Amino acid sequence: MAGFAIISLHAPALATDLTGAWATDLQACDKVFATKGSTISFRPDADMFGSGFIVDGKRIRGRMASCTIKTTREDGPITHMLAGCATDIMLQTVQFSVKVVDDNKITRIFPGIDGMELTYYRCPARSAPAR
Repeated sequence: MAGFAIISLHAPALATDLTGAWATDLQACDKVFATKGSTISFRPDADMFGSGFIVDGKRIRGRMASCTIKTTREDGPITHMLAGCATDIMLQTVQFSVKVVDDNKITRIFPGIDGMELTYYRCPARSAPAR
């Protein structure tokens, strides 16, 4: 996961529900994520099949970082979040902004970097079992 962090004095519920596993390639969901019961995790070789992240409440997890959403602000279809993120070697604050296209498609935007966008698709809850 490219570093990102979300910080908020209050973490109100988002009007947009981002809960779930999100991947850059909808067809690769079963290769990026694994499920065991109700727990979603990354497969060991997930990076070979695309990028992704998992949203669960105020938590966002990527392959390399785990973040806690601290603040959110909605501006029309765009949700701006500030998160505190931790990797194995550092802590940082990251801005994570997404434009909601529909319930199962978002575009991550990078404020200040015109034209930089990544599209993510919500993976179906039926991802393959963990091995």
